[in-house]
Amino acid sequence: MRRAHKEGYRSRAAYKLQQIHEKFNLLKPGKNIVDLGAAPGGWTQVATEKVLPDQTGCQVISLDISEMSPIPGAVILKGDLFDQETLEELIQKSQNKIDVVLCDMAAPSTGHSQTDHLRTMVLAEVALEVSLEVLSEGGAFVVKVLQGSDEPELFKKMNKYFSKVKRFKPGASRSDSTELYIIGQKYKKN
Repeated sequence: MRRAHKEGYRSRAAYKLQQIHEKFNLLKPGKNIVDLGAAPGGWTQVATEKVLPDQTGCQVISLDISEMSPIPGAVILKGDLFDQETLEELIQKSQNKIDVVLCDMAAPSTGHSQTDHLRTMVLAEVALEVSLEVLSEGGAFVVKVLQGSDEPELFKKMNKYFSKVKRFKPGASRSDSTELYIIGQKYKKN
Protein backbone atom coordinates (compact mmCIF):
# COMPACT_ATOMS: atom_id res chain seq x y z
CA MET A 1 0.00 0.00 0.00
CA ARG A 2 2.89 2.36 0.71
CA ARG A 3 4.16 2.02 -2.86
CA ALA A 4 0.67 2.74 -4.22
CA HIS A 5 0.32 5.93 -2.17
CA LYS A 6 3.87 7.00 -3.02
CA GLU A 7 3.06 6.61 -6.74
CA GLY A 8 -0.26 8.44 -6.35
CA TYR A 9 -2.63 5.46 -6.52
CA ARG A 10 -5.55 5.09 -4.17
CA SER A 11 -5.08 1.34 -3.77
CA ARG A 12 -2.74 -1.57 -4.45
CA ALA A 13 -5.38 -2.90 -6.84
CA ALA A 14 -4.10 -0.41 -9.44
CA TYR A 15 -1.14 -2.74 -10.04
CA LYS A 16 -3.47 -5.67 -10.74
CA LEU A 17 -5.21 -3.74 -13.51
CA GLN A 18 -1.86 -2.61 -14.92
CA GLN A 19 -0.78 -6.26 -15.12
CA ILE A 20 -4.10 -7.31 -16.70
CA HIS A 21 -3.62 -4.55 -19.28
CA GLU A 22 -0.02 -5.63 -19.97
CA LYS A 23 -1.22 -9.18 -20.66
CA PHE A 24 -4.44 -8.42 -22.60
CA ASN A 25 -3.92 -4.85 -23.96
CA LEU A 26 -7.48 -3.72 -23.17
CA LEU A 27 -7.06 -0.06 -22.21
CA LYS A 28 -6.09 1.72 -25.41
CA PRO A 29 -6.38 5.50 -25.89
CA GLY A 30 -9.91 6.46 -26.95
CA LYS A 31 -11.65 3.41 -25.45
CA ASN A 32 -14.81 3.98 -23.38
CA ILE A 33 -14.60 2.28 -19.98
CA VAL A 34 -17.03 1.40 -17.18
CA ASP A 35 -15.50 0.55 -13.80
CA LEU A 36 -17.98 -1.27 -11.52
CA GLY A 37 -17.32 -1.31 -7.78
CA ALA A 38 -14.74 1.39 -8.39
CA ALA A 39 -14.07 2.77 -4.87
CA PRO A 40 -11.57 3.87 -3.76
CA GLY A 41 -10.60 4.46 -7.41
CA GLY A 42 -7.29 2.71 -8.16
CA TRP A 43 -8.65 1.00 -11.27
CA THR A 44 -10.30 4.22 -12.46
CA GLN A 45 -6.96 6.02 -12.10
CA VAL A 46 -5.21 3.40 -14.26
CA ALA A 47 -8.05 3.45 -16.82
CA THR A 48 -7.89 7.26 -17.21
CA GLU A 49 -4.09 7.11 -17.55
CA LYS A 50 -4.35 4.55 -20.35
CA VAL A 51 -7.37 5.73 -22.38
CA LEU A 52 -6.68 9.49 -22.01
CA PRO A 53 -10.28 10.80 -21.87
CA ASP A 54 -9.23 14.47 -21.75
CA GLN A 55 -7.24 14.09 -24.98
CA THR A 56 -9.36 11.58 -26.89
CA GLY A 57 -12.91 12.49 -25.85
CA CYS A 58 -13.66 8.99 -24.58
CA GLN A 59 -15.44 8.26 -21.30
CA VAL A 60 -14.40 6.56 -18.09
CA ILE A 61 -17.51 5.97 -15.96
CA SER A 62 -16.95 4.74 -12.41
CA LEU A 63 -19.75 3.33 -10.27
CA ASP A 64 -19.74 2.38 -6.62
CA ILE A 65 -22.19 2.14 -3.75
CA SER A 66 -19.75 4.20 -1.65
CA GLU A 67 -18.81 7.84 -2.07
CA MET A 68 -15.71 8.33 -4.16
CA SER A 69 -13.52 11.41 -4.48
CA PRO A 70 -13.33 12.88 -8.00
CA ILE A 71 -10.73 11.58 -10.44
CA PRO A 72 -9.73 13.86 -13.34
CA GLY A 73 -11.17 12.51 -16.59
CA ALA A 74 -13.72 10.19 -14.92
CA VAL A 75 -17.48 10.45 -14.43
CA ILE A 76 -18.24 9.21 -10.90
CA LEU A 77 -21.65 7.67 -10.20
CA LYS A 78 -22.84 6.64 -6.75
CA GLY A 79 -25.35 3.82 -6.72
CA ASP A 80 -26.15 0.16 -6.18
CA LEU A 81 -25.95 -2.23 -9.15
CA PHE A 82 -28.98 -4.04 -7.74
CA ASP A 83 -31.04 -0.82 -8.08
CA GLN A 84 -32.90 -0.34 -11.38
CA GLU A 85 -32.49 3.46 -11.31
CA THR A 86 -28.70 3.11 -10.99
CA LEU A 87 -28.61 0.67 -13.89
CA GLU A 88 -30.73 2.99 -16.05
CA GLU A 89 -28.45 5.95 -15.25
CA LEU A 90 -25.39 3.89 -16.17
CA ILE A 91 -26.97 2.74 -19.45
CA GLN A 92 -27.99 6.34 -20.27
CA LYS A 93 -24.49 7.72 -19.53
CA SER A 94 -22.76 4.92 -21.47
CA GLN A 95 -24.96 5.30 -24.58
CA ASN A 96 -24.21 1.63 -25.40
CA LYS A 97 -20.74 2.62 -26.60
CA ILE A 98 -18.62 0.95 -23.93
CA ASP A 99 -15.50 -0.88 -25.07
CA VAL A 100 -14.43 -2.37 -21.71
CA VAL A 101 -16.29 -3.13 -18.46
CA LEU A 102 -14.04 -3.60 -15.44
CA CYS A 103 -15.22 -5.17 -12.20
CA ASP A 104 -12.98 -5.58 -9.17
CA MET A 105 -15.89 -5.95 -6.72
CA ALA A 106 -15.82 -8.38 -3.84
CA ALA A 107 -18.30 -8.82 -1.04
CA PRO A 108 -17.01 -7.91 2.43
CA SER A 109 -15.14 -10.89 3.86
CA THR A 110 -16.89 -13.05 6.42
CA GLY A 111 -13.86 -15.26 7.02
CA HIS A 112 -15.81 -18.28 5.75
CA SER A 113 -14.33 -19.09 2.33
CA GLN A 114 -17.43 -20.72 0.80
CA THR A 115 -19.70 -17.86 1.90
CA ASP A 116 -17.21 -15.27 0.59
CA HIS A 117 -16.96 -17.18 -2.71
CA LEU A 118 -20.73 -17.31 -3.18
CA ARG A 119 -21.29 -13.65 -2.27
CA THR A 120 -18.55 -12.49 -4.65
CA MET A 121 -19.93 -14.72 -7.42
CA VAL A 122 -23.33 -13.01 -7.08
CA LEU A 123 -21.60 -9.67 -7.68
CA ALA A 124 -19.70 -11.13 -10.67
CA GLU A 125 -22.96 -12.42 -12.19
CA VAL A 126 -24.61 -9.00 -11.83
CA ALA A 127 -21.54 -7.35 -13.35
CA LEU A 128 -21.76 -9.74 -16.32
CA GLU A 129 -25.43 -8.84 -16.82
CA VAL A 130 -24.55 -5.13 -16.73
CA SER A 131 -21.71 -5.64 -19.21
CA LEU A 132 -24.09 -7.38 -21.62
CA GLU A 133 -26.31 -4.26 -21.45
CA VAL A 134 -23.62 -1.64 -22.06
CA LEU A 135 -20.83 -3.25 -24.12
CA SER A 136 -20.36 -2.55 -27.80
CA GLU A 137 -19.80 -5.38 -30.28
CA GLY A 138 -16.24 -6.64 -29.85
CA GLY A 139 -15.92 -5.22 -26.32
CA ALA A 140 -14.22 -6.78 -23.29
CA PHE A 141 -15.19 -7.64 -19.71
CA VAL A 142 -12.83 -8.14 -16.76
CA VAL A 143 -14.28 -9.54 -13.54
CA LYS A 144 -12.82 -10.61 -10.21
CA VAL A 145 -13.96 -13.94 -8.81
CA LEU A 146 -12.88 -16.10 -5.91
CA GLN A 147 -11.94 -19.64 -6.88
CA GLY A 148 -14.57 -22.15 -5.82
CA SER A 149 -17.45 -24.30 -6.95
CA ASP A 150 -19.38 -21.64 -8.90
CA GLU A 151 -16.47 -20.04 -10.79
CA PRO A 152 -16.41 -22.65 -13.64
CA GLU A 153 -20.10 -21.97 -14.32
CA LEU A 154 -19.46 -18.24 -14.81
CA PHE A 155 -16.47 -19.04 -17.04
CA LYS A 156 -18.70 -21.32 -19.15
CA LYS A 157 -21.45 -18.67 -19.33
CA MET A 158 -18.98 -16.01 -20.47
CA ASN A 159 -17.92 -18.30 -23.33
CA LYS A 160 -21.44 -17.89 -24.77
CA TYR A 161 -20.97 -14.12 -25.06
CA PHE A 162 -17.25 -13.64 -25.75
CA SER A 163 -15.07 -15.21 -28.46
CA LYS A 164 -12.07 -15.39 -26.10
CA VAL A 165 -12.31 -16.10 -22.36
CA LYS A 166 -9.25 -16.53 -20.13
CA ARG A 167 -8.46 -16.84 -16.44
CA PHE A 168 -5.61 -14.71 -15.10
CA LYS A 169 -4.04 -14.16 -11.70
CA PRO A 170 -1.91 -10.99 -11.65
CA GLY A 171 1.41 -11.12 -9.86
CA ALA A 172 0.16 -8.22 -7.71
CA SER A 173 -2.46 -10.55 -6.17
CA ARG A 174 -1.41 -12.06 -2.89
CA SER A 175 -0.13 -15.60 -3.44
CA ASP A 176 -2.41 -16.99 -0.71
CA SER A 177 -5.48 -15.28 -2.16
CA THR A 178 -8.10 -17.27 -4.07
CA GLU A 179 -8.89 -14.22 -6.22
CA LEU A 180 -8.73 -14.68 -9.94
CA TYR A 181 -9.81 -12.56 -12.90
CA ILE A 182 -11.83 -13.80 -15.85
CA ILE A 183 -11.26 -11.79 -19.00
CA GLY A 184 -13.79 -11.99 -21.82
CA GLN A 185 -12.78 -10.45 -25.15
CA LYS A 186 -14.58 -9.89 -28.46
CA TYR A 187 -18.15 -9.56 -27.17
CA LYS A 188 -20.70 -11.12 -29.52
CA LYS A 189 -23.71 -8.78 -29.25
CA ASN A 190 -27.02 -10.40 -30.26
